[in-house]
Amino acid sequence: MSLKIGLFIVAAAFLFSCGSVPGHQDAKQATSPLAGTWRLISGTTMDNKDTIVTDYTKDKSFIKIINDTHFSFLSHDLSKGKTPPALFSAGGGAYSLNGDEYTEHLEYCSDREWEGNDFKFKITINNDTLVQTGIEKIDSLGVNRINTEKYVRIKN
Repeated sequence: MSLKIGLFIVAAAFLFSCGSVPGHQDAKQATSPLAGTWRLISGTTMDNKDTIVTDYTKDKSFIKIINDTHFSFLSHDLSKGKTPPALFSAGGGAYSLNGDEYTEHLEYCSDREWEGNDFKFKITINNDTLVQTGIEKIDSLGVNRINTEKYVRIKN
C-alpha cells in the first residue's frame, strides 16, 4: 500500500469518527434547561372565587418528565387507590421554550376534554427548583385560573 493511500485511509477514518450518528444525540451537546424529571412539590390555583394550595408531598405524587421537545406528566395517589379519592392522571405533548416563556401543547390527557389546548407559563429555574406560573383557560369547561407549580429536579 502506498503512503498516500495509507494517509488517506487514516484521515478518512479520523474524519468519520468525529461525525455524529444521525438520530443519536451526543451526551455532551447542550440540552434544554428543562430536560429531566421533576417532582411537583406544591401547586396553587387561583380563580375569581377561590385559592387552592395543594401539597404534593402528602397523599399524592406528581412527576413531569421533559426532554428537548416533549413533556409528560404522571400523577397518582399514594394509597394505590385503596382510599378515596383514588387518583391517576397522565398526559403530555410537545412544548416550546423561548427565554422564560414555556408553552405546553397538551396532546394526550387522561381527562380527554383538556386535550388540544395550549398553556403558556413563565418559568424560573434556580438550582434544582423549577417554578412555572401561567393561566389555564378552557372556555368549554369553564376553567380560567392562574396556576403556579413548584417542582424539584429528581437526581439520578
